[in-house]
Amino acid sequence: MAGGRIRARLKRSSLYTFGCIRPPRESIDEPHQFQGPGFSRYVCCNQPGIHRKKPLKYCTNYISTTKYNVITFLPKALFEQFRRVANLYFLLAATLSLTPVSPFSAYSMIAPLMFVIGLSMAKEAVENWHRFMQDMKVNMRKVLVHSGDGVFVTKPWMKLEVGDVVKVEKDHFFPADLLFLSSSYEDGICYVETMNLDGETNLKVKRSLEVTLPLDDDHAFKDFKATIKCEDPNPNLYTFVGNFEYDCQMYPLDPSQILLRDSKLRNTSHAYGVVIFSGHDSKVMQNATKPPSKRSTIEKQMDKIIYILFTLLVLISLISSIGFAIKTKYQMPSWWYIPHDNQGLYDPNRPLLSGFSHLITALILYGYLIPISLYVSIEVVKVLQALFINQDIHMYDEETCTPAQARTSNLNEELGMVDTILSDKTGTLTCNQMDFLKCSIAGIPYGTRSSEVELAAASQMAMDLDGPDHDHEFSRIGAQSGSEIELEIVPTPKGVSSKSQIKGFSFEDNRLMNGNWAREPYKDVILLFFRILALCHTAIPELNEEAGTFNYEAESPDEGAFLVAAREFGFEYCKRTQSSIFVREKHVSSHEPNEREFKLLNILDFTSKRKRMSVIVQDETGQILLLCKGADSIIFDRLSKNGRLFEEATRKHLNEYAEAGLRTLAFAYRKLDTSEYSSWNDEFMKAKTSIGGDRDSMLEHLSDTMEKDLILVGATAVEDKLQQGVPQCIDKLAQAGLKLWVLTGDKMETAINIGFACSLLRHGMKQICITTNVDMVAPASNTVTKENILMQITNASRMVNLEKDPHAAFALIIDGKTLTYALEEDLKHQFLNLAIDCASVICCRVSPKQKALVTRLVKEGTGKTTLAIGDGANDVGMIQEADIGVGISGVEGMQAVMASDFAIAQFRFLERLLVVHGHWCYKRIAQMICYFFYKNIAFGLTLFYFEAFTGFSGQSVYDDWYMLLFNVVLTSLPVISLGVFEQDVSSEICLQFPALYQQGPRNLFFDWYRIFGWMGNGLYCSLIVFFLNIIIFYEQAFRSNGQTADMAVVGTVMFTCVIYSVNCQIALTMSHFTWIQHFLIGFSIITWHIFLILYGMLSPSLSGNVYKIFLEALSPAPIYWLSILLVAVACNLPYLAHISFQRSFNPMDHHVIQEIKYYKKDVEDRHMWRREKSKARQKTKIGFSARVDAKIRHLSLTTHKEEEEEESLQHIEGRRPHPEKGFRLPDFRLQVLVHNLLILIAYSMYVRNNLQLFEVHMLGFVVLRSSYTSDCMLFFSFSFLRLHMLFEDHEHDVVYPCYNPNLDWKLMKPIVGMKFESGMSESFNS
Repeated sequence: MAGGRIRARLKRSSLYTFGCIRPPRESIDEPHQFQGPGFSRYVCCNQPGIHRKKPLKYCTNYISTTKYNVITFLPKALFEQFRRVANLYFLLAATLSLTPVSPFSAYSMIAPLMFVIGLSMAKEAVENWHRFMQDMKVNMRKVLVHSGDGVFVTKPWMKLEVGDVVKVEKDHFFPADLLFLSSSYEDGICYVETMNLDGETNLKVKRSLEVTLPLDDDHAFKDFKATIKCEDPNPNLYTFVGNFEYDCQMYPLDPSQILLRDSKLRNTSHAYGVVIFSGHDSKVMQNATKPPSKRSTIEKQMDKIIYILFTLLVLISLISSIGFAIKTKYQMPSWWYIPHDNQGLYDPNRPLLSGFSHLITALILYGYLIPISLYVSIEVVKVLQALFINQDIHMYDEETCTPAQARTSNLNEELGMVDTILSDKTGTLTCNQMDFLKCSIAGIPYGTRSSEVELAAASQMAMDLDGPDHDHEFSRIGAQSGSEIELEIVPTPKGVSSKSQIKGFSFEDNRLMNGNWAREPYKDVILLFFRILALCHTAIPELNEEAGTFNYEAESPDEGAFLVAAREFGFEYCKRTQSSIFVREKHVSSHEPNEREFKLLNILDFTSKRKRMSVIVQDETGQILLLCKGADSIIFDRLSKNGRLFEEATRKHLNEYAEAGLRTLAFAYRKLDTSEYSSWNDEFMKAKTSIGGDRDSMLEHLSDTMEKDLILVGATAVEDKLQQGVPQCIDKLAQAGLKLWVLTGDKMETAINIGFACSLLRHGMKQICITTNVDMVAPASNTVTKENILMQITNASRMVNLEKDPHAAFALIIDGKTLTYALEEDLKHQFLNLAIDCASVICCRVSPKQKALVTRLVKEGTGKTTLAIGDGANDVGMIQEADIGVGISGVEGMQAVMASDFAIAQFRFLERLLVVHGHWCYKRIAQMICYFFYKNIAFGLTLFYFEAFTGFSGQSVYDDWYMLLFNVVLTSLPVISLGVFEQDVSSEICLQFPALYQQGPRNLFFDWYRIFGWMGNGLYCSLIVFFLNIIIFYEQAFRSNGQTADMAVVGTVMFTCVIYSVNCQIALTMSHFTWIQHFLIGFSIITWHIFLILYGMLSPSLSGNVYKIFLEALSPAPIYWLSILLVAVACNLPYLAHISFQRSFNPMDHHVIQEIKYYKKDVEDRHMWRREKSKARQKTKIGFSARVDAKIRHLSLTTHKEEEEEESLQHIEGRRPHPEKGFRLPDFRLQVLVHNLLILIAYSMYVRNNLQLFEVHMLGFVVLRSSYTSDCMLFFSFSFLRLHMLFEDHEHDVVYPCYNPNLDWKLMKPIVGMKFESGMSESFNS
């Protein structure tokens, strides 16, 4: 509380240079003059009831992201169902079944349709209910609202109205768009975090109007009345125009007084505001789009198949009706046994009418070509698949107790067809947590801990050397050497740091800790470095009474990490007043910390244009110092001649830190004379209090004047903590062939740093930065700007196309202002073509609307499946626009989750969601649909053959109940089990062989070749079922008393053959059997026989021609059972021959893996298993695997050049290596390979540079190195390679001593026969 009171008394505006200075009262701008459309909003503040009736009635603060409501559910849900072509057809057929021309009873057509439609609508209702409940969680959030007489009461957000005065407390979200009135700071300043809107992590400073500053407590609002006239609701987050009328005075409003919904109040105990825009009028909701109705690619293609089948249906119906008309005209008059037709359905005198009537009959009769139960079976399967996704323990986040959630099951198979991922950055890839990791002071690097990128790369190297089975070996080595880093590669790699429990501080180096810095060579420079950490900021300290330490309320996470680091180094920032900063410094010479006061003279605050921040302080000796931190490029340009002593070494360290994915800042200082400072300060204060358009430029010029002739102190490396497993996940997705775009509201420098951290960028990758000149802002310059952007895009495209290096990689980086032009109609296709040619794309400073537009461009321009993933309200448009939207249920609200199709807790779970569940769901749904069409063609065409065989009479060979049960009961359960449980490979194999995922984007299991193949199989099966049974039973006795088969017997036998054949077919189709599949296939066949027995036992009035047909006619006849066996074998023989041929001569990837696993070659032949795994990676230019490959290529090329130079030199000098002085491997390429392997191990040590002894047991390497060496080529002074001789006749191990390759790359004579086993490092070292 004490800290809170101190903070409340501060006038924070005096600390800032640019943003918060309040001009004198007499110089306040004139009110805005506006009228006409677009500016009709009129808000009466603190006057409840006025906005409850027209004309001032505005929308409530209730929000809804649901697809349906109580009124619209029935019409919209029915529309969704009958958008499906098959359902529309069956509705028509059900209607026609009520007419006399129907070959079936009406119930057999209407009942299945009602069941299918009802089940699908019930599923939609349940999913919509879940969305509604999540909406209500937001709508029921609480906020303090003024109820009158200065009393604030708690109300849910949904009850807020325009004009209400609300009190928002610290770390709470703003419930609507508010006009900021006052805060706990007496000069009306508050801090706002807009990460949920634009992705930026640094806090924004908002200021209230001076006239509302007295409204600083609850009681002050007792008689408060005011009006606001402003712009109408619009989606522009960064603009606002309006006037505030109070006490008969008009005051202009601008965006600095507006607090937007879903932004958060930070570093301020409370703030008062009045509601301007509520609910769907708020700017964040204006940026949202209506929940779209999404359909998967397979479902769209399925409609085309149904069109084909419907065309086939019409064709055979026309053939049937023409045949019937011909027979009616020419043959029916001679059929004396046919009674006279009173309805004209078969009148020989009107054959055309009879043919048309028969066409309707045929359309209904052959309707079984189109499976009515297909959609409902798919719905059931997708719901069960979604249940498995929800229950996957590998996608359960233990920290937040959050499981994965499939919020809609319509898009399960689309997860397996994704081509491009569009991702937000903050909160999605990163945790918004900065960790101080390394630093360079006086040209000396400090910090031995490795970044997540380095650890991921080292793990990949170890994995590449001898497969993932030794990953845990690699992890144990690190643990034994003092690094408690655990690496788990399967199913999802994750790095867990357990050594440092201090949030924001992961630094490890005893040379600086515990006062040891005083023994370093440049201790004075180190002291200054620590003071810059503790003084150069605008944070507020708050005492944590439980821990006895201070917590810091900082504007950015970087600043907070610096203060935590200063505290851990012994320089604890403890107190701040209006004019002073107090730091407790702990030196080795004194046991107790000394509290030092530094007078704070000026703050030159950070802006994105300046890219630096400075404070001017006066120490206890009276010395005035300017302390500066900023981007290295900016700081280095401002160094004095004598301030560049450590520049070269610092630049090298900064490059290394950037390669490791760390965010860097350079530190510098300058000593000021009192007279020099006084004269500058007079001009500065004069400019600071001036009014006019050139105020900011004057302040910037004066700041530039002061921030020059600096002396370099050092640099920091802060890790923007990625979410757990992000680099590994991106690497795996890249290996699966997926492209990743990052769309962020952050500035370009931050986005590039994260790009390096995620391995989307790497050194050696050519960056294409497309930007707009900031001076081109006039409307007249739009044409010039567009021409400039087009020229940049054209030149970049030409550069990419002319690149001949196959390993060259390009990264496209573009900012939001440029993107505005690039997304216009005449530029967007050129921009998209360039982006597709680049390995990675990063869009910076983009608005929520631009995220959605980019997503739409990629989706429509490429025609491939897109997935958008984000965690904030600013990602909603992107998530809804993409084919698949994934929301991360983080700490920044639930807007992204509510708009998403799938929700996960961490980005790393996306790997399993796509590579495992997406792969499985795609193959399951594809095989299931193909099988459905196969079995219905096999069944439906037998009706056509029978009708043709019986004179196109329209007679069905099957009983009505057979037809009814075929799709709904007798063949539905096995196909559902196929769609739910089928696995071509296990989840572990999916993750180890990520290239298997490409079967989905390439649509290998649902292309037209495979679809027509299954249709052809159905056609063949129908021919075998019908004609083989006709041949067997035609004019032949099948019962012991010599009776021949009638229509009921033939129909029942044919139906039984169909049931057996299609169930055997699905058994051949399955790759993965559980007891459930065995049971359901057997159950379907047994159920048919049980039904036949029970149905035949009913009264003849109910069972008709099948009365006791099984017990008395079929089961005693051997020919019945033999025909079933013969037909089932004949139907499935071609498919069996096809898959046997394919597996033997043209196997697919999963076939090879299945064979290896079946014969356990993955255990017996590890070399082959590793070889197959290495093939199962798509060639990629992003991810840490690509970074490792690029490093190896670079080192190999360097080595090769050195070898060639040495050989050339030896050739010129006529020298040859003497046999006694050296030994050359028989093959030069093998020699280079050995060298590269040694370098690889050394580089692995480089990225885990806290190790003193490094062993890789599977290769028998022992590498010794000296401490704190930064050059990876000097990491081993002496190495031993255990190499099994594979050439000549040797069957023994050889140990090659290899000297440092930078000093001498001559391999010494081998010591033959000396056995060296891993784990013998101690004895061998001695």
